[in-house]
Amino acid sequence: MNQSIGFSGEQGTRSNYILSITIIGVFFFIFGFVTWLNGILIPYLKIACELSDFQALFVAFAFYISYTLMALPSSWLLKKTGFRNGMMAGLWVMALGTLLFIPAALLRTYSIFLFGLFILGTGLAILQTASNPYITIIGPRETAARRISIMGICNKLAGAVAPLVLAYFILNDGDLFVQGLKAMDPGDRSAALDALARRVIGPYLVMTFVLFILGLFIRKAPLPEIETEQETETVSENPTAKTSIFQFPHLILGVITLFFYVGIEVIAGDTIIRYGLSIGVPLESAKNFTSIVLVAMVMGYILGIVMIPRVISQKAALAWCGILGIIFTGFIAFFPVDVWMTIPFIDLMTMARVEILLPVTCLFVGLLGLANALVWPAIWPLAIHGLGRFIKTGSALLIMAIAGGAILPLVWGYLSDVWSSQQAYWIGIPSYLFIIYFALWGHKLKSWK
Repeated sequence: MNQSIGFSGEQGTRSNYILSITIIGVFFFIFGFVTWLNGILIPYLKIACELSDFQALFVAFAFYISYTLMALPSSWLLKKTGFRNGMMAGLWVMALGTLLFIPAALLRTYSIFLFGLFILGTGLAILQTASNPYITIIGPRETAARRISIMGICNKLAGAVAPLVLAYFILNDGDLFVQGLKAMDPGDRSAALDALARRVIGPYLVMTFVLFILGLFIRKAPLPEIETEQETETVSENPTAKTSIFQFPHLILGVITLFFYVGIEVIAGDTIIRYGLSIGVPLESAKNFTSIVLVAMVMGYILGIVMIPRVISQKAALAWCGILGIIFTGFIAFFPVDVWMTIPFIDLMTMARVEILLPVTCLFVGLLGLANALVWPAIWPLAIHGLGRFIKTGSALLIMAIAGGAILPLVWGYLSDVWSSQQAYWIGIPSYLFIIYFALWGHKLKSWK
């Protein structure tokens, strides 16, 4: 069974193939930009709404839990509308989510911020449910991880830029602001926090406009449609054909693996700033830390593009990611927090070269980005292989696994409050162990018997 899209004509094949990948690459850039804003939103809302670590990490929960609740409805929507119209709908739902930040900021109400993040995640669930199988099937299965790695570079480059851009507008004076709050009486403190909350209005209005315009563009974009229902024999033609999505154990295990992976990926990107602040890093330096995670992921994606499948298979890359994750997690937990280094950094808003303070233990949190880089690209082709007419539902289940990004960071936040931020990273060990299991054995399981 061939699950790749065919284009008519050799020249048409190449030009349409490149155009399709370019358009999907733009989507993955949007995914990264919007998703990794959470890394700076968590410390920002912790200050503006006066939250604990556990409460602040509901930013990640509200955003990622929407994938679980809305992935199957997204699959149903795609079956009714097709991939292209579904992508348009996803962009417009995202625009609604960013628009909700305006009343949330004006009222400085945390629950409205969370609702906006949930709606934003809902739009992304639709886009992800369409885009991930699309980029997997658009070419040969053997090079699927390489194509997804290219998408990952678009995603993570956006993620590296996004928190720096948002931090410039909302936390450019973070250390002075926090120090100033301590000397204010309750009335002045409340007014200062109200003004801080309103700093997000401009950036999120711009995002609303961009997302709406992109929705109009995709309506006319020349993307070929995937007709997966015709790729598999019907049950009447083949008595041994699968009749339920739950008859694919490699898919179900892939869903569990993605749950753990997304959880630890979000923990690395969304908690590194908070972790740095907890061990004494000034906010001026710590606000750059999420970008370190994303740059490490881009390095991993580049390695994937160069090496898969020429040097290393998708399965072997996945196993090595799990092994590296365990090694880096051990270093995070055991390395002394008082050993610091300085690293050069480019301020993207001024293009000036600056030095930022970085505890070595935070460097290892950043290196989790390298360990995580090839997990998503490797799991998708292994998990959806052979699904045929079940591919949209299978894709929806995999998107539901993004709930790991909602639940595991809350576990980290709880452990950080009652134990310590450093030791809370032990949550990564079972996550990486399951990734190794899927790479070596789980993806081969074709029957529950």
